[in-house]
Amino acid sequence: MARRIDVTGAGGVRLAAWEFGDPPKTDRAHDPARSPAPTSSGGTDLPGVLLLHGLMGRASHWAPTARWLSARHRAVALDQRGHGRSDKPPQAAYTRDAYVEDAEAALEQLGLGPAVLIGHAMGALTGWQLAAKRPDLVRGLIICDMRASALGTASQHTWTEWFRAWPVPFATLADVRKWFGEDDPWVERPNRARGEFYAEVMAESPDGWRPVFEPAQMLRSRETWVYDAHWEELAQVRCPTLVVRGLDGELGRAEAQEMVRVLPNGQYAEVADAGHLVHYDQPEAWRTAIEPFLNTLADA
Repeated sequence: MARRIDVTGAGGVRLAAWEFGDPPKTDRAHDPARSPAPTSSGGTDLPGVLLLHGLMGRASHWAPTARWLSARHRAVALDQRGHGRSDKPPQAAYTRDAYVEDAEAALEQLGLGPAVLIGHAMGALTGWQLAAKRPDLVRGLIICDMRASALGTASQHTWTEWFRAWPVPFATLADVRKWFGEDDPWVERPNRARGEFYAEVMAESPDGWRPVFEPAQMLRSRETWVYDAHWEELAQVRCPTLVVRGLDGELGRAEAQEMVRVLPNGQYAEVADAGHLVHYDQPEAWRTAIEPFLNTLADA
């Protein structure tokens, strides 16, 4: 089951939020104490989790994690502006403030807070910036493979050239899977999960398969964080925070451990045989890595 809930983000941008888990089984008519009570937002009084994908991602990339979480949480994944089924206005702001305000709006409009934020890459940065800004809305944070250091001008240029190298339109989804999983120059060795990840962000058009996002908007979004370091905001996060990296991901072990040191209440975990797409590469190992942290939050 996937249930869409519309959220109004910063500047009036319409965002699509998704619940992928089955709703909690309720039998309050017979035993009101046994099941979660409904809230004004249509959810339940289960503790809230908001899942934030990375650049070019979409809420559905979190579906397996959300379904797993739904046994004990109200887990909602957000299609961030410019991504997935959310609106992509050409003149909208694709700034750090806009992404953070969107996540803030989702927590408030869906009645999720204080929630656990789980973010991958750009979504993790949004998560810790929101946790620093609104500690009342965030009771825990999981940062998945996102660096706190500045990436610089060369990184943005590399991404611009990478987008230009995409052989769009793709004739078939099989071509999408093969290019991103094998033929892409950024792929060091065949990676089936990476091919599947990008297949999820393609839509069929009259001339073939194209991404559901505009690459120019992705670059505009990215340029609002790559030139700056984000250590100061990280140090302002007071809630318990778990930093997770894939062993072959973009976040190196030394930087990840420094992030844990800077965080007032940080913890560390890593997932073997995983690259940048940790939760997608190794879903079972990912769940094993984050479950103890979630359990400590539940017991707090």
